[in-house]
Amino acid sequence: MTLVSSTPLLQTARANGYCIGAFNVHTLEMLQAVVEAAEETESPLIIQSTVGTVKHLGADYIAAAAEVASRNVKVPIALHLDHCMDLSTIVQCIRAGYTSVMIDASHSPFEENVRQTKQVVELAKAIGINVEAELGKVGGVEDDIVVADNEALMADPDECAKFVELTGVPTLAPAIGTAHGIYKGEPKIDFDRIAKIAAKVSVPLVLHGGSGIPEEQVRKCVALGMAKMNVATELRIVFSDAIKEVFAANPEENDPRKYMIPAKRALKEAAIEKMRLCGSIGRAKDFR
Repeated sequence: MTLVSSTPLLQTARANGYCIGAFNVHTLEMLQAVVEAAEETESPLIIQSTVGTVKHLGADYIAAAAEVASRNVKVPIALHLDHCMDLSTIVQCIRAGYTSVMIDASHSPFEENVRQTKQVVELAKAIGINVEAELGKVGGVEDDIVVADNEALMADPDECAKFVELTGVPTLAPAIGTAHGIYKGEPKIDFDRIAKIAAKVSVPLVLHGGSGIPEEQVRKCVALGMAKMNVATELRIVFSDAIKEVFAANPEENDPRKYMIPAKRALKEAAIEKMRLCGSIGRAKDFR
């Protein structure tokens, strides 16, 4: 099947109490690994790329690879641009074939966040693709976006409701205590805040900073309404560690296939574990 918008995927996931894994990829092998994991487990999938990866590989290359992968499997796949603050890059990715984009104006005042988000929503609505926006500030590092711990702000439930009403955004990533990167200690997720936001907002909610969150906390977030979980850093580490192991055993190795194949295998296994945690295994049947 061809790439699909993530809007119906996430709406169905929230309505049925599970979550869809959204995996950041940076190479063809990483993309192949998460797609193979989704096909093997019959899980709906969201492939993500950061702005940095778009600059590194090119939106056309990423979209073309994702489209080929999607046509070779039976599970629904969406292609998402993560954390973008630049309208021109969003337009570039939409033209290339992305089926979901994130406008991140969370660093701006509420009114400006509304204005920018509404602009992208109106653009995307005309061609039937998903839009994600953020309210509050998720801490940590994502590409070149850095939010210090003392600058991270929790999303206000009433503001979330007002924001969705004013913008019409179909998916919302509220800041609820998670952070990008690997946690140095136990993440301090505000579950009461998630419950209050979910009670006021009917659109699917997105859990950013999904790397390293304990299983029981992920399950609680999903039960409260989180329908999409972003995973990036943890996958990069798994992929890179597998390559390092090859070179540790054979420092003279010069055939990329010899280290990319085990890296791809390790990433696929990690992705399957995240899909199990999300509760998305076997849920591709919801879209047939």
